Amino acid sequence: MDLNNQDLLNILRQMIVIRKFEQSTERQYKRGNIAGFLHIYSGQEAIAVGAIGALKENDYIVTHYRDHGHALARGIDPNLIMAELYGKVDGTNGGRGGSMHIMDSSKNFMGGYAIVAGQLPIAIGLAMASKFKKKNDVIMCFFGDGAVNEGEFHECMNLASLWKLPVLFILENNLYGMGSSIYDTHACGKDVYLSIEDPYKIPAAQVDGMDFFAIREIVEQAINKIRNGDGPFFIEAMTYRFRGHSIADPSKYRDTQEVESWVDKDPIIFLKKFLADKDLDEEISKIENEADEIVVKAENFAENSKFPSLDSRFDHVVNN
Repeated sequence: MDLNNQDLLNILRQMIVIRKFEQSTERQYKRGNIAGFLHIYSGQEAIAVGAIGALKENDYIVTHYRDHGHALARGIDPNLIMAELYGKVDGTNGGRGGSMHIMDSSKNFMGGYAIVAGQLPIAIGLAMASKFKKKNDVIMCFFGDGAVNEGEFHECMNLASLWKLPVLFILENNLYGMGSSIYDTHACGKDVYLSIEDPYKIPAAQVDGMDFFAIREIVEQAINKIRNGDGPFFIEAMTYRFRGHSIADPSKYRDTQEVESWVDKDPIIFLKKFLADKDLDEEISKIENEADEIVVKAENFAENSKFPSLDSRFDHVVNN
């Protein structure tokens, strides 16, 4: 990992854009501009930016329903993402996917998936295709701790190991699957990675998901192993969502002191302080203003976009 000050400022910019974008989505949801489900990524930005930034353009990403941060980190236009959340025709998926199904195949961003663990078999399929075609792509698959109790999770671990598939599994362990604590739902508690390495023969590691530097370092190591033909790698990134499971969740099941202790580890504040110690306060302030402008532009773009026409209601339907 060789990052200069400009690299780190760009990384901070990505993280701040994600945070401010998510704050905007909450406001717009409450105003009625965004409907359906909304799962906010605030608090977990270091994982998306740290991991996705280590990929090449030809690598693939599949993720879960808390997908806005991953899409932004991959470089998908914020205007198009916001329009998709608004259900507008100019969105990434023509307004048909919404918050949980952001997808842009031109960026090899193969979608967020609303079904818990539903993206894991997709990752396996992409990895099989890559290996068959000898393309040496890495497939980065994000999922939450709620997914580890699903049957397809274990099926996919087995197949990835058995066939030495080029998948980087990244568990974003924010300690709660909806309102259920990981300590009440998984035999290993928060240490899920301990249940991976021996049974499935997949190298596994746990990392501080609030620390960009720690994330980038372990992801780069994992990607190197995968590209060398060593098969899959599993990373458990310990993190915390600062908001409820979804916008409708008041999150009363979480202890106030627990929440405050994690907010004190805010990855954006951590990186800001690191850069401020390098006398980059002016650059940080400029980034904040730029991020505000990006979000306002995205809001305006979405508001001015049109809803899909009634005549298009059968478009993209396989059989009608």
